[in-house]
Amino acid sequence: MKRPGVAIPLLFLCASVALWLPFVAADASPKVRAIVLGVAQDGGVPHIGCTQELCARARRDPRRRLRVASLGLLDDRGGRYLIDATPDLAAQIEALPGRAGDRARPVDGILLTHAHIGHYTGLMYLGREALGARAVPVYATPRLAAFLRGNGPWSLLVSEGRIELHEVEPGKAFALGERLQVTPLAVPHRDELSDTVGFRVQGPQRTLLYVPDIDKWEKWDRRLEDEVARADLALLDGTFLDAGEIPGRSQRDIPHPLVTETMERLAAPELARRVVFIHLNHTNALLWDAPRKQALERRGFRVAREGQEEGL
Repeated sequence: MKRPGVAIPLLFLCASVALWLPFVAADASPKVRAIVLGVAQDGGVPHIGCTQELCARARRDPRRRLRVASLGLLDDRGGRYLIDATPDLAAQIEALPGRAGDRARPVDGILLTHAHIGHYTGLMYLGREALGARAVPVYATPRLAAFLRGNGPWSLLVSEGRIELHEVEPGKAFALGERLQVTPLAVPHRDELSDTVGFRVQGPQRTLLYVPDIDKWEKWDRRLEDEVARADLALLDGTFLDAGEIPGRSQRDIPHPLVTETMERLAAPELARRVVFIHLNHTNALLWDAPRKQALERRGFRVAREGQEEGL
């Protein structure tokens, strides 16, 4: 004998599940995202020789340490990449979500911007003294690739097959898997050992611009405003906030655009909201001065934080 009173609640239950399932499927769909793995300039925080309170606190409390600027690119369908191999490489690979299937190949690729210590020296951890890696793809400009092949200890990584160099040309896009496309962009920046590039990263839905180092925006053969307008998110050189931050050293020797200069160029709200400052020196007050950081944020800009995720 049928029980009519049960049929109606069951009907509503089935209908509710049917409506809910598309949202579950959308949430569970594989994502492509960028993850900030470090925000500091090449020396990190605490910085060697630094006696200011920012560094003193970080020495007392490891939770206050800031890793060197790096960006992770993650495709949940498969694909884990790093932009730059910093001195904090080991910890940054551990912080990258997911796990590589092969211990000797912890990421599917490392993209290098240039040959300054905060951006490529982490490659040393792939050598036999540490990981003993096998054929980790490393994407570099021809000049940087030639430097790695021709100079130890990096040449040993190449000859032993720890890294596999892939030369990429500025201005020419290349694919990382099926859902990420990357275009290196040449930028002027104290090119003693190699040239320097930033990257435009195109995901399925959003475009990211990553330029952590440049001498001055005025020296670039591109208009900063145009490049930011082409991107949904722009992680830009935020090394120094004010001139004269480093007593006894001239910024002519370590040129970077001041954060205030970049903000003036990108003051239009539709540009400012896209900008996140990264690669902050330990002298940059945005790392500890809450009112100055809040003033920056009121204008639409942001400061990068470790662990920050952005969908692509």
